[in-house]
Amino acid sequence: MSDTPSSDFSGLEGGDEQDAADVVRDVVTWYSTQIAAERRAPVPDDDRIEELNAGRQAALEDQRRLGTADPQETERIAALYAARLKELKES
Repeated sequence: MSDTPSSDFSGLEGGDEQDAADVVRDVVTWYSTQIAAERRAPVPDDDRIEELNAGRQAALEDQRRLGTADPQETERIAALYAARLKELKES
């Protein structure tokens, strides 16, 4: 047995909920950053800002829903937002 602490927290209570909250927060942050950048543009695109705001608002609503979500819903939200974050970063 090693004296090195393990960094595997998968067995801890709340791990899935925290993972889901983290990935949703990352998506909210991505949208916020994009909104700020668009507003600072020499000619801001109002349609893009509106689209970004709608995406950010939806993520914030899902973030609030995580507080009462069952494990299956939490897992679904985490998977959805992990895929969305990957897509957003690649765009």
